[in-house]
Amino acid sequence: MTTAMFTPSFLKGEVTVPPSKSDVHRAVLCAALAKGISRIEPVALSKDIKATIDCVTAMGAKTRFEGDALIVDGREMFSNKSCRLHCCESGSTLRFVIPIAAAGGIDALFTGEGRLPERPIGIYTEFLPKAGVKCITSGGLPFEISGQLQSGDFSLPGNISSQFITGLLLSLPLLSGNSRIILTTELESEGYVTLTLDVMKKFGVEAQRTDYGYFIKGNQQYTAADYKTQGDWSQAAFFICAGAINGNVTVKGVSQSSSQRDKDICDLVKDFGADISWGEDFVKVRKSSLHGIKIDARQIPDIVPVLAVTAAYAQGETVIYNAERLRIKESDRLQAISQAVNACGGDIEETEDGLIIRGVKSLKGGKALGCNDHRIVMSMATAAVGSEKEIYVTDPMSINKSYPDFFEDYNSLGGKADVIDLG
Repeated sequence: MTTAMFTPSFLKGEVTVPPSKSDVHRAVLCAALAKGISRIEPVALSKDIKATIDCVTAMGAKTRFEGDALIVDGREMFSNKSCRLHCCESGSTLRFVIPIAAAGGIDALFTGEGRLPERPIGIYTEFLPKAGVKCITSGGLPFEISGQLQSGDFSLPGNISSQFITGLLLSLPLLSGNSRIILTTELESEGYVTLTLDVMKKFGVEAQRTDYGYFIKGNQQYTAADYKTQGDWSQAAFFICAGAINGNVTVKGVSQSSSQRDKDICDLVKDFGADISWGEDFVKVRKSSLHGIKIDARQIPDIVPVLAVTAAYAQGETVIYNAERLRIKESDRLQAISQAVNACGGDIEETEDGLIIRGVKSLKGGKALGCNDHRIVMSMATAAVGSEKEIYVTDPMSINKSYPDFFEDYNSLGGKADVIDLG
């Protein structure tokens, strides 16, 4: 068993964050659906991205790396009509690929690991059978599909994971007829859907936003492209928050023109009172006196754990709400971050849909559970920069899911992350 020991430290310097995992997932899938050869760069091979690459390869596409560029040849996509698609722990891979495989008429068996077999996919079992696709499941994974997806109307709530909407947006243009996605409730995480539409457009396919949801014209064809990936705002958030707590950090490689809603981290940290400034492709933040704020997490679920850590150092009370979907991520993130911070001297109270955080002068240090969740581990690394003593966190290698080089980048700024093998 391994544990990470994070020693209190002042972070100083510049760091360039990896490419956006959300962006790369979408680009890989669009490239695989194009009848040509595409180049996507840069690409960092996290476990989640490897899962998506492995799935398109299993369906017939060919992929290879040239340095940090991924070459995708989609000319034989869907040539394998029966395959097992192992999604590892990636919810994005699973929910994006299910309707894509159905659009290709593939008989597919979806499997996964970690908490992924328990995460919701029921929305697909509701409408895929009505659209020509047979589904076999006992409630999660393994999940088996067969048949050919048919165009038409697809009604689903907008307050479920936007990954279901993205999966349909990616797949429906391939069908012979026109389709509509009809949202029965207000759309949450709209930034992720906007990102999907942006990537699709760069590969020659479009969908129109309407007052009811989305209209998708059939018989479209993805075209191969050279695609430049965006820096990852959800990963930048760890260093931005660490700078505000105890550092002087410049984060590079992130664009303010990105449709990633996690770029809201800049405004939120400013609201906390941080000394922060930014330009088109960088953010600078220095240690500041912080105060509590109110945060609507509806559009920014991924950065809630690190926001909770920042709030732990903010004088007064911070309330995070509209975050109930965090309970069905790699861990119950509301519970996981509460328990981790409280174990180290913080004061966080769970609510049904969020957190109430009462700021302390500093965390005391201690032992916390990482819950095999990359964002919990990286958030506690952020927490350690202002702690009085070391913070120990289990499951440190869960960072490989999204950011394998996190400890290296953290230490390059003067952080002290040591992975200890406890046998």
